[in-house]
Amino acid sequence: MEPHMNPQQIADAVAIGMMAKDRASRGLGLRVTHISPGAAHIEMAVREDMLNGFDICHGGFITLLADSAFAFACNSYNELTVASSLNIDFITPVRGGDILTARATEVSQSGRTGVYDVEVSNQNGVRVAVFRGRSHRMKGKPVVPHLGSMN
Repeated sequence: MEPHMNPQQIADAVAIGMMAKDRASRGLGLRVTHISPGAAHIEMAVREDMLNGFDICHGGFITLLADSAFAFACNSYNELTVASSLNIDFITPVRGGDILTARATEVSQSGRTGVYDVEVSNQNGVRVAVFRGRSHRMKGKPVVPHLGSMN
């Protein structure tokens, strides 16, 4: 843990630092609406240029949203953590104009590996996808260096 910062302050600082460098998430208009140790909620508005030939949201965009929530959740401790695998199941179609929220929660964290579940739902609370990610933590490598001096 960073000196003089509690776990929530660390998670907040990591979210700001990560988003500042995350060109993909910013380019798609993703917004972190909640961050806490081991958890993150991220919101995305489905634009017309995200629709496939069937006039539904391309699964890659839904996966990217869920993967971003996973990344913010597993890096919230300020230890560089990367995905080692992921699985996603699409449950119901997503339309242009929908507002999606991905809610990532830590299931297990042991040593360098973790398991995170992400539920993606639309503005009506309808679950549209479920995602499970496995993470690998790079011990001793901070996401945001010198957090203790930010206080």
